[in-house]
Amino acid sequence: MTSEPSSAEPSDLAARAAEKHVVVIGGGIGGLVAARECAKVGMQVTLLEAGDELGGAIRRIELDGVLVDAGAESYATRGGLVRALVEELGLAERIVTPRPGGAWLAGIPGVGAAPLPVGGILGIPANPFQDDVRRILGWSGVWRAYLDRVRPPLTIGHQLSLGKLVSSRMGAKVRDRLVAPVTTGVYSASPDDVDIDVAAPGLNAALTRVGSLSGAVQSLRDDAAAKAEDAKAAAKTPGAAVEGLSGGMSGIVDALAEDLTRLGAEVRTGVRVRRIRKTAKGWAAETASAPAVTPAAADETDPLVAELHAAEVIAVEPVIDEIEADAVIVATPEAAARALLSPAVPALKHAEAASSPEIEIITLLLDAPVLDAAPRGTGVLTVPGSHTAKALTHSTAKWSWVREAAGERHLVRVSFGAQGEPAATAALSDEAAVELARAEAAALLGVPLPSEAVIAAHRGRFVQSQPASIIGSGERRTAARAAVQAVPGIAAVGAWLAGTGLAQVIPDARDEADRLRRALLWE
Repeated sequence: MTSEPSSAEPSDLAARAAEKHVVVIGGGIGGLVAARECAKVGMQVTLLEAGDELGGAIRRIELDGVLVDAGAESYATRGGLVRALVEELGLAERIVTPRPGGAWLAGIPGVGAAPLPVGGILGIPANPFQDDVRRILGWSGVWRAYLDRVRPPLTIGHQLSLGKLVSSRMGAKVRDRLVAPVTTGVYSASPDDVDIDVAAPGLNAALTRVGSLSGAVQSLRDDAAAKAEDAKAAAKTPGAAVEGLSGGMSGIVDALAEDLTRLGAEVRTGVRVRRIRKTAKGWAAETASAPAVTPAAADETDPLVAELHAAEVIAVEPVIDEIEADAVIVATPEAAARALLSPAVPALKHAEAASSPEIEIITLLLDAPVLDAAPRGTGVLTVPGSHTAKALTHSTAKWSWVREAAGERHLVRVSFGAQGEPAATAALSDEAAVELARAEAAALLGVPLPSEAVIAAHRGRFVQSQPASIIGSGERRTAARAAVQAVPGIAAVGAWLAGTGLAQVIPDARDEADRLRRALLWE
């Protein structure tokens, strides 16, 4: 990192910043945060978003008058960096936590459904004989898991794969019935592909120190409780590891967009960047705006003819433009980012790309009084292979603000797709996808939900970047990031480099924007 000149005066820095122009490609949360970081120091910023709306994976939808989240509905509280941004944007009063209730597990062989056990880490139990664990594993599974406590510690050491460690220490039932539903629901990945050191930092070390996996889980939980300011209060707040916003997570997007406007940045939607190229003065982004349309001339003396002609349009070719800048920040999903960056960043062609599963979330607004009692808590995870859907969130049971907005109706979100497994809804029509989601919701919640119970529905498609916890993800991201940073005037942000989740994307976008603006101001 370049050191700041000691002779720099505030007025000189302000003048220098005002001369710099940064183009940000992509209006998801990473792009918005990076753009704001540059605009905050007085730089000229132009943010270009190909879609009609900002937000990326944060999306707002309306179902029969109810405004709800269609994408990300919460953020992880770890690190406190997302909350810090929320407070900085003046949204502190809108922060909410999930209602108590807990999640359930469906598709358990010989059992059906049961509450997800408490007191574990990533589904790994600290006490195999705990009643809620025994209900899922059965006695044979419990005794196999208990062998972890008494078997010689010959295999203890550094294991990379979460699934392989769990199955070797506690048996296949713990891996398949407890751990796999969690990793599939949270990371859209098999536990065999999850890196322990990323998903559960300290677990390997605790295993070596304590001598058993269940003991290591208990040790980590004890350590976490000891560090908490009030362990009893934390234990009484289920779901405290995440927070949301009353009115929806799009509140963050709206606030960031408003702040960018206040700071003098230009935000343009409906503008697709076709390529970026190096110029003598910096960089240029070639854009294609949505085609303009012009009403055809109409004979206003004939109302019918006028109405028909008014509906006709003359298509115009997309408007091609080129925007020059001192630097470019690419904040798109991985496939689009690589297509834009590869010509300018040759080394990126040799950096391995990650597989990015396509996820579909079907949101259903239901007239279903049978859900008033929240029969399966705030959501349901599934044992892989047991159901078509991978998870369900009962939003009106999980979030008080959604319950108030929906009135006497209920809102559920049914998720499909995982790493290496395309969404079962992918090839279906919208009507068929909604019908499948309704049937899966009924099965997962254990109540009848006839077709007429569906008041409104929304189908959302997402390309999920590979989580940072997947084995090999760290190396791939490091290689891609190094290739990008080796080219002056270029930066890239987003989940494909930072890892999934706002708690990773936001601080990464801030760091990358800071790196770029320092280079622009000091070099």
